[in-house]
Amino acid sequence: MKSAAFLIIMLGSYLSCLAQKPVDCNSIAVQDSLFDVYSKKARSFGYDHPGWDQSYDSLLAICPNISEAYQEKGLPHLFKGNLAKVFEYNDKAVELDPKRWTAYRGYLHCVYAKNYEKAILDFEKALILTPNGFIQDHTFWFFLALCNIELGNYEKAEEFLQKDIAQQRRGEGKNDLHFNSLLYFGIVYYLMNEYDRADKWLRDCLQLYEQHPMANYYLAMTMKITGNTQQKLYFERARQYAREGYRLNEPNSRNLTFPKQVSMEEMEKEL
Repeated sequence: MKSAAFLIIMLGSYLSCLAQKPVDCNSIAVQDSLFDVYSKKARSFGYDHPGWDQSYDSLLAICPNISEAYQEKGLPHLFKGNLAKVFEYNDKAVELDPKRWTAYRGYLHCVYAKNYEKAILDFEKALILTPNGFIQDHTFWFFLALCNIELGNYEKAEEFLQKDIAQQRRGEGKNDLHFNSLLYFGIVYYLMNEYDRADKWLRDCLQLYEQHPMANYYLAMTMKITGNTQQKLYFERARQYAREGYRLNEPNSRNLTFPKQVSMEEMEKEL
């Protein structure tokens, strides 16, 4: 009996020592394992619950160098429109893991904050850190093109869209190009008054996504300038598809305004 009691005491001491063993926060495997546990806990609460933030705070109390935890802490603020907090957390994520998060911060600057100069700086860095990378289903060149469209640098935007298309076509090139790459190529040429080229790219976009309201609208605008009598048909299609709920089909595009996006009021005005 004494021998059994002694073994139990020794086992308890051993387990206690294991529990007190420092966590190796520099191990990617340890970081991933911990993040998996705490992110599942956070998601059981949801974005709007205090438990979301508390879960990641508990994780960061164990390992303060898990970049994804900071990025996740920023998500509720993104949906609330509190961009100052979003960038506070994402700046920390970039500091800890620039290779992973620089492009994402550039995306936030481009699409949410409309700070195109900062977005350009982030995407230029991201191209060095992760060449041929993608963010939100697009190449970094695509977002560089959007930034330059908004800054009025149409020739640069054209150059970046060419690189976007080239990256999508690399390898065997069997996949369809992203329809919004084709859309913005058409918009760039429309803005450059190169209407034949605009017509070509907008029609290519509609071949992949015929209900695209913006592609229909800009094709109609191109036809209006060139005197094509089909303009009314495409204005009507743009309005119809917008009313039916078709969008850019970009993440959160129902709650965001993308460069040169057209409102329903603008569509109605042309009819």
